[in-house]
Amino acid sequence: MTNRSAHNEIIELAPLVEPGPPLSSEDLERYSRHALIPQIGLLGQRRLRNARVLVIGAGGLGSPALLYLAAAGVGTLGIVDDDSVELSNLQRQVIHGISDIGRSKLESARDSIAEINPGVAVRLHHVRLDSSNVLEIFADYDIILDGADNFATRYLVNDAAALLGKPYVWGSILRFDGQVSVFWDRVGPNYRDLYPDPPAAGSVPSCAEGGVFGMLCASIGAMMVTEAVKLITGVGETLLGRLLVFDALSSRWRELRIAKDPESEPITELVDYETFCGLAETAGQAAANDALISVDELAARLARREAGEDGFVLVDVREPVEFEIARIPGSVLVPAGGITDGSSLGRIPRDVPLILHCKAGVRSGQALETLAAAGYGGVLHLEGGIDAWQLAFPAVDR
Repeated sequence: MTNRSAHNEIIELAPLVEPGPPLSSEDLERYSRHALIPQIGLLGQRRLRNARVLVIGAGGLGSPALLYLAAAGVGTLGIVDDDSVELSNLQRQVIHGISDIGRSKLESARDSIAEINPGVAVRLHHVRLDSSNVLEIFADYDIILDGADNFATRYLVNDAAALLGKPYVWGSILRFDGQVSVFWDRVGPNYRDLYPDPPAAGSVPSCAEGGVFGMLCASIGAMMVTEAVKLITGVGETLLGRLLVFDALSSRWRELRIAKDPESEPITELVDYETFCGLAETAGQAAANDALISVDELAARLARREAGEDGFVLVDVREPVEFEIARIPGSVLVPAGGITDGSSLGRIPRDVPLILHCKAGVRSGQALETLAAAGYGGVLHLEGGIDAWQLAFPAVDR
């Protein structure tokens, strides 16, 4: 197998996995459409059967990736996730269904994989990936598929894969845009060659904040599996040294070359990724964390306000569409962007106590920092945001 680098050199890539034992008659029938392709054949299918692939996240990208990896006959699938299925996941996370709401995503994904291909061994890692567990988990797999939705985990995955000499396939999605590439520090560029520095904390919205076009997950997730299968079987030209960028609105793919930075420092250890990505607690964030109010305390204050015994303004700093989907009774909408840039400060009174909330507590904490810097005093924000409120009091206004 050959692969062209960012300088159009040809990098020889042997098949990543040795072939396993001969296939059974049932397997021959199941995988016959692969076996008929000369470049894959029975030998390639045996490599797939012998492969161990770890998928980070059973969410938007992990869902289609896991389904297609299972259908392709990858013998062992590992899944890392510590989340549960929510109704809002079902718009794009096709491995889960209505009956899975409230269940562990790991268990839901395992059951769906078994329905597609009971011959696949599934390993569940119900943890949040961090520096203390990543090397031990990665060591048992041939290749990693990174569908993480945050920058700290992406850099962690990159550095751990580099330390272990393992290739990994990376994908990213937001709104209508998707990206996918292959990184392998041993023979080509890694994620740090593409993104040497993370964006400023809070400058890139998450999918929960910015939204994602559901079908985009299938496009990027399927491409990630395509790259994994090519690496495992040794066919074709992989995306090592190339970045594919997909614009779903125009249905156009663009390709960018990625060169290994000759001046970059070698990766020799794992670092503090929260600090590296600007997520370590600042003085302002510490102040925000000291200004939390629980859902029970807010409910009690709302009751006192209704009785005329408490005067405060409950400010929802989410986006208008989020406010339309669900809101806490008695809240007023002032999106965080207008607070951060100062354009909405005139709408926020200074002479009454303020309680802010967002979806989970991140944006409200940032808004609180801005208001404190602007001279507002006595501002609180809701711990866990409306997510925590809905868990405690499901009957919110809609």
